[in-house]
Amino acid sequence: MAKFEGFPLAAFDFYDALADNNTRPWWNEHKADYTRFVREPLVDLLDELRAEFGDDPHVFRPYRDARFSKDKTPIKDSQGGYIPVEDAIAYYAQVSASGLMVGGGWYAPEGQQVARYRESVDGPIGAELERILAALAKRFEIDGRPLKTRPKGYELDHPRIDLLRNRMLIVSRSYPVEPWVSTRKAFTTVRADWRAIRPLIEWLADNVGPAAPPDRGE
Repeated sequence: MAKFEGFPLAAFDFYDALADNNTRPWWNEHKADYTRFVREPLVDLLDELRAEFGDDPHVFRPYRDARFSKDKTPIKDSQGGYIPVEDAIAYYAQVSASGLMVGGGWYAPEGQQVARYRESVDGPIGAELERILAALAKRFEIDGRPLKTRPKGYELDHPRIDLLRNRMLIVSRSYPVEPWVSTRKAFTTVRADWRAIRPLIEWLADNVGPAAPPDRGE
């Protein structure tokens, strides 16, 4: 395992250039740059963090699925990686032309997760989630992809109606391209942010995931 020493400026230059040249021929010519400057540092970062946050890191494929999109460009304009804790619940980091983004949470509802989330928010444990999010709001952006109206079975005057509307729950923080992002400080920054959001990840893992209940027949 190589020690992570930051994302080189060439990683951000790569995405700047990709914005004007998002074609298969350009990608084939510059894929080695992507591998060296983007993918390999991200893999090193996740490998170094796995001992503390989880032992199954993943890096997303760089290719876009454009089958159902009007945008037919073949390559994603960012590269993300994550360490899962439970179904659709993970720690996350991303590199793009804009810089470094760090976050985590419950990023997509699966199976019975939404129902369990709302049941938990509606009960006493919902107060703990309120406290966690109030603390995180001082440093992170919070997104729950909320419903525009109330979820079925809950009244508009429910004291936690804003939380009940959520269909996912993620927090994130973005850092622009600055010299420190290409140094060891990038590692300590990601680690500190992940440590800060750990209470949310643990609450979600305990009360939202997994997607399906355990097989009682096992």
